[in-house]
Amino acid sequence: MRLGIVDLDTSHPQNWIPIERELGHDVVGIYDGGAVHPRTYVAKFAADHGVPKVYERLEDMVPDVDGVIVHGCDWDTHIEKARPFVEAGKAVLLDKPMVGNMRDAQQLLDWAAQGHRVCGGSSLRVAAEVEAYLAEPEAERGRVHTAFAGCGTDEFNYGIHAYALLCGLMGPGIRSAQYLGASRQKHVRVTWKDGRVGFLCIGEGAWLPFHLTAVTTKGVRQITCATGTLYRNLLRHALPYMAQETAAELTMAELLEPELCALAARQSWLAHGAEVCLSDLRLDDPGYDGALFARGYRRQRYPQGW
Repeated sequence: MRLGIVDLDTSHPQNWIPIERELGHDVVGIYDGGAVHPRTYVAKFAADHGVPKVYERLEDMVPDVDGVIVHGCDWDTHIEKARPFVEAGKAVLLDKPMVGNMRDAQQLLDWAAQGHRVCGGSSLRVAAEVEAYLAEPEAERGRVHTAFAGCGTDEFNYGIHAYALLCGLMGPGIRSAQYLGASRQKHVRVTWKDGRVGFLCIGEGAWLPFHLTAVTTKGVRQITCATGTLYRNLLRHALPYMAQETAAELTMAELLEPELCALAARQSWLAHGAEVCLSDLRLDDPGYDGALFARGYRRQRYPQGW
């Protein structure tokens, strides 16, 4: 594929581009909306990483690519930045979190129903260590009925990794989320429709390894995910789908479950611990504020300003 890169906010673009090339794809252009970096940053990035073209307008990139990867840390801009590509029949990967409110999630569901190729989310959904564990015969490891997962830093931009890790282990079918209280981090109970349960420890704090404990009918397994394999494993799953070489591994509703579960957890702690079903999420819920996060991210990256 001819790939375009949209937004350079995070460290992901510079780390993903070599993998995208190793997997057989060409990175042909970049657009950066300037949410984090000064306008001069994109030209230097393109030169440093051997990307031949910088675009001033997203619309100008559309005819030159087969698909794009949207990396913006303001998740509230993902839908509008994806729109010109989706409407032109191009494939789109939305970096994590894919969206931060139910209205944008509904747009993704609508696009999927129309046959558009959109994917994305956290790389922890396809962590190699969890895939290896699930590949073991269930007769030997037992059936997972309860799990504990967590990570540090913040409750959504980074916390989404813990939701995705839990979903990667337990599979789709989440019914509800419930805020249980907090120590330094927030604790969330996640219940599946078949009665299985997961517990999350997320939110403010130091960076922590992505950690998971699986409790089965036969034992307990503790898993820590190595960061070095995460990006490759995500792209190994996503790029063949974007290139129309494989079918989707998950429906859009299933792919969105980490984000929707996070939105339900947010509603639960706002409601002082009431259980919130994913089916009860409302289109008018503002969700997580992507612009606010992006401003904080920019201040952290450039504390003295541009």
